[in-house]
Amino acid sequence: MQRKKIHFGIIGLGLMGKEFSSSIARWCHLLDNSPIPVVSAICDKNKETWKWYEDNFKDITIKTDDYKDLLNSKDIDAIYCAVPHNLHEKIYTDIINAGKHLLGEKPFGIDKNANKNILEAIKNNPEVSVRCSSEFPYFPACQQLIKWLNARKYGRLIEVRTGFHHSSDMDLNKPINWKRMVEINGEYGCMGDLGIHTLHIPFRMGWKPKNVYADLQKIAETRPDGSGGMVPCKTWDNAVLTCRSTDRETGKEFSMIIETKRMAPGSTNNWFIEVYGTEGSVIFSTHNPKAFNFLTTSGKEQGWTRIDVGSQSAIPTITGGIFEFGFSDAFQQMIGAFMHELSGNENKHPFGNVTPEETMWSHELFTAALQSGKTGNRVEIN
Repeated sequence: MQRKKIHFGIIGLGLMGKEFSSSIARWCHLLDNSPIPVVSAICDKNKETWKWYEDNFKDITIKTDDYKDLLNSKDIDAIYCAVPHNLHEKIYTDIINAGKHLLGEKPFGIDKNANKNILEAIKNNPEVSVRCSSEFPYFPACQQLIKWLNARKYGRLIEVRTGFHHSSDMDLNKPINWKRMVEINGEYGCMGDLGIHTLHIPFRMGWKPKNVYADLQKIAETRPDGSGGMVPCKTWDNAVLTCRSTDRETGKEFSMIIETKRMAPGSTNNWFIEVYGTEGSVIFSTHNPKAFNFLTTSGKEQGWTRIDVGSQSAIPTITGGIFEFGFSDAFQQMIGAFMHELSGNENKHPFGNVTPEETMWSHELFTAALQSGKTGNRVEIN
């Protein structure tokens, strides 16, 4: 039986647009019977970005600097959108109202109000599938961690730590870009850029923060403007959010620490989650991407066990458990989960993409964190 094709348009042809496209180019790597994504349209104001796509994707029928050309085309089924945060509200709502399925980048709106308007458009178009990008839970060892959590092997929760650390901004001579500009990135700073990645698994487990104390840092106060001058760097570089949450299974409270850092010495790009409980604990970090680390509590002395899980991904692949798994593979697995969503087989996938409701929870947390940072007080989250 011939598999259905889903024709995608891409809005925003930068790094993540290329990552999305290259994942689709090697779609035959997946041993799956879900629909096949096809790059059929591209859009970016900078026409110089078009060439890489023109050279590598021969099925492109629409090339434009006006994204509405994609929305008005009957030949486009879905959109992958990777644009700066200040453009999310307008472009995402237009995509949804046009009846196109959407896989969008985080944080789904520059602020809480923008996110609210995006979710209102989703409510008014229930036939449209909308999800938010988050790749790291699709590493095989992290999928093993998720299975372990679903089996509730931790007993009563003591503490959950989750974070995303970068160190590229440790170079104080690095020129400023839009992610360091409040008017484009938003007041959330590093939280809006990195936060949804840290929250994907906790939210899916039902671990929503009920309050937050935020330690926010602006470390690089100025950066080069690329033209020989210096300009203010107004966004938060690092954020540590100390929260309380409740385990829905036991009704008991536990501590949750969420870290988003762009100035973390020694961490080129490290995403991690640690869960500690009375009966067991578990850790995953992209520093050791094949390692599933767990501990079973028995008496006063316990020891960690490490299992090398290999590369057995949620959606099977040609190389299976033989070769190494990396970010590009995780990105492809994420798109695969979205394709299951579009085919109506989302229940057959063990871990779906970030939902619109989960993006709303993240905005509630980040908005409260900003208030906490200003007042120095712990803030309750409604």
